[in-house]
Amino acid sequence: MQPNIFKRLYPVILVTFIVLVSAVLLSFTDDITRGKIAEQEVAQVRGVLEEMFPNMTSLTLENDIYTVLENDTTIGYGFVAVGRGYGGEISILVGLENKTTVKGIVIISQDETPGLGTRVAEEPFTSQFAGVDIDDVRLDGKIDAITGSTISSEAIVEAVRNAALEKAESLGE
Repeated sequence: MQPNIFKRLYPVILVTFIVLVSAVLLSFTDDITRGKIAEQEVAQVRGVLEEMFPNMTSLTLENDIYTVLENDTTIGYGFVAVGRGYGGEISILVGLENKTTVKGIVIISQDETPGLGTRVAEEPFTSQFAGVDIDDVRLDGKIDAITGSTISSEAIVEAVRNAALEKAESLGE
């Protein structure tokens, strides 16, 4: 009778062992790669902010807000805003000249419909944000939507506006 029980339990024990080993290996891989991914994200943000703020000499990060410095003088701020477009999440790097004015935006990642939705990441759309007061960042304001890509356009506008208002408030006076 004993060998019969072992034959029945063997597959369960084997699968349990495989799952445990897989979970440990997955956790180990996550620990190794998490730091490198974070470093790459900061390097990407730094590169975009250097283009947006050509006089930038250094960058600090506090409370998810990058403070852009020229020597020891603050020349702007940057942060990542996330919106939900037609195809999924859209990550946007937003630069602020000061606490009320957008310096510019750059779409970091998006999964919008190729050809139509992806046009929101192109210069004609993103350049509309430069120099616009945060309160005017809206589709019925100074920003025009991309024809055929209204959902994506609206997602970006709302994400930029809401995140900018939130971050500007946290900057205080």
